[in-house]
Amino acid sequence: MTMALLGSAAAQTKQITLEDIWAKGTFRPSGISSIRSMQDGEHYCVLTRTSIDKYSYRTGEREGAICSFNDPLRKSARQMPPIESYEFSADEQKILLSSGFEPLYRHSGVSDYYVYDVADGNMEKISHNGKQRLTTFSPNGKMVAFVRDNNLYIMNLATMRETQVTTDGKFNEIINGTTDWVYEEEFGITKGFYWSPDSKRIAFYRFDESKVKEYSMQMWGELYPENYTYKYPKAGEDNSVVDVLIYELATSKTLKLDIGSQNDQYIPRIQWTQNPNTLAVMRMNRLQNKMEILLADAIDGDLSTLYTETDEAYVEVPDTWMFLKDGKQMLITSERDGYNHIYLYGLDGGLVRQITSGDFDVVAVSAVDEKSGVVYFTSHEDGAINKSLYMVSLKDKNPKRVCLNYKVGDIDKVYDADGLTFSQTKTHVLGTYSAVFSEGCKYYICTYSNANMPPAYTLHDSKGNLVKVLENNNGLQRKMREYGVGNKQFGTLTTSLGTELNYYMILPPDFDSTKRYPLFFYVYGGPGNQQVNNAYGYNDYYWFHMLAQQGYVVACFDGRGTGGRGTRFKKMTYRNLGKYECEDAVEAARWFGKKQWIDETRIGIFGWSFGGYLSTLSILKGHDVFKSAIAVAPVITWRYYDNIYTERFLQRPQDNPRGYDDNSPLNFANLLSGNYLLVHGTGDDNVHFQNAVDMVTALETAGKQFEFRIYPNKNHSIYGGNTRLNLYQLMTDFIHRKL
Repeated sequence: MTMALLGSAAAQTKQITLEDIWAKGTFRPSGISSIRSMQDGEHYCVLTRTSIDKYSYRTGEREGAICSFNDPLRKSARQMPPIESYEFSADEQKILLSSGFEPLYRHSGVSDYYVYDVADGNMEKISHNGKQRLTTFSPNGKMVAFVRDNNLYIMNLATMRETQVTTDGKFNEIINGTTDWVYEEEFGITKGFYWSPDSKRIAFYRFDESKVKEYSMQMWGELYPENYTYKYPKAGEDNSVVDVLIYELATSKTLKLDIGSQNDQYIPRIQWTQNPNTLAVMRMNRLQNKMEILLADAIDGDLSTLYTETDEAYVEVPDTWMFLKDGKQMLITSERDGYNHIYLYGLDGGLVRQITSGDFDVVAVSAVDEKSGVVYFTSHEDGAINKSLYMVSLKDKNPKRVCLNYKVGDIDKVYDADGLTFSQTKTHVLGTYSAVFSEGCKYYICTYSNANMPPAYTLHDSKGNLVKVLENNNGLQRKMREYGVGNKQFGTLTTSLGTELNYYMILPPDFDSTKRYPLFFYVYGGPGNQQVNNAYGYNDYYWFHMLAQQGYVVACFDGRGTGGRGTRFKKMTYRNLGKYECEDAVEAARWFGKKQWIDETRIGIFGWSFGGYLSTLSILKGHDVFKSAIAVAPVITWRYYDNIYTERFLQRPQDNPRGYDDNSPLNFANLLSGNYLLVHGTGDDNVHFQNAVDMVTALETAGKQFEFRIYPNKNHSIYGGNTRLNLYQLMTDFIHRKL
């Protein structure tokens, strides 16, 4: 990969300010919210502030509003609250609306829910007994299920009568129908109940977290601050005991599956097969190096094993596992051959065929057209920094993949692209693609961006032909040119061990290779993560361009352990987090430092969360390379972090104590010789403030001076009010003073 040393793509006329980024929304892109295909496969809906609008896939034109939230002619004439999400019933005669979201943790919360009748415009609140979580239509559209106060409920929409399925739910003890903190954070699930396809049963999780140890955060602001206490299983500590139960509506009986809940294990996913009497349960051992899919009979609870996967390090929870409508086959993604690929299995457990193969990772399955026998997916086939859209036959033994990226000749139809260049193959434009398909896969809406172009939303037929440009953010493109934004460049560097690493950098608009510039590194580096992406960013993207305008070279690299390059590259940090990541950070800094246009005495590094861990470790172990470091909400010792994440990569501390301690910044505080800014929110439920406290203690014990900023009551994201603006003012000032 080559790199030309270029300044801004256009003449800069305006200076970016922090207020532009964090207060004014100067660079906020336009988008299309909550796209839903309708059952006919010929129309789709989007959510606006005032309505749910219906569009034609064939033309891309709006055909009217299915639901106008504040229509005075509606039977229910009272004004609707702001609507945040919507879901159609199967017959599309009712719409479930949510409003008034109140967060619980980072990915969950409670809301008010309403049922809107499309025919008569009537709207009725689901329940007046308190806000709910995860309210969902039954497949037949006659009922909804939801969670309130850790219990599962069903409501009959004809009578609006609630049935309480469970009664033992209790905060910090028993959870029904949703998940505990660590499942939400690390397995990415909050919904813990699932209707059977015939609406006769509900399968649901029950978490007994009574033995999980508690963590308390003091919440400031009152005369006597209050403690918020919740269950947080740290590395090596007890987890919730998780059961899967099936409730039968006709008999009000609940069947508990014998999945070995007494064992130290995880149940990261459950779903119904096409058979309404068969539930699939995914089970993993505590070390997460063995994953099974069990089939459970919903009538008698009998279990059989459909699929088993093991790994010397760990098995990732599949991005895709779906049961095809033929009722005979399952599609699943797996890294079993060294890269993430798509596999087709029969429900007898036999492998039918591997659908994709090659030295690249599949990112996700976008859709499956069973009638035509086609799978649509995104992958890194065109390089780890790109995410491309492909289609492949589901039936052929040696299927050929077809790229659905924008054709080179179509890019001028998508963007106002005069004078701009795009990375491309001979036939297709590279960048980052995702797609939402119509029912039946006759059409799809594509979202595309690259490192220097904002998102474009385009409508296509199933073969990838462009039907209509829905939104291309041309106004934002022009604004980016006015501010001289659009000069992020990609390259590769080779370490002393011969490892090739991807990076990007942003040069000052008036870059002069005869001058010497300070270098500011951004890092994350966590397992499977990628930051060097040919994709549009927003917040830090513009902050980095602002710093470049102010005379800094900004760079980012993806070191060993990151994603998009197969399992050998990703899993090499197993049992030893921090060692290789830090070595690569130091090597990357030295590599850049040898450039005649970099001042090797002025190299800084910044990261958040895992990146904060890495920036802290780098300025300590690489004290002769880095002059300054900023760490926001860093993990300081993996002994303090949750067990699902940490043990996946390090095993338990009882089994691998050196993996926890050999690269903890606590053990290298005496090496600090540069400038260090530590930032943490006291209300961080993810990476606890305890980490910062111990780092402060270690530095003080070592007699080191540093800078420390706390944000009272703020969580891991440190936002709300003008907090983000304040934080970035703090960091910008530190960079100017210390780099």
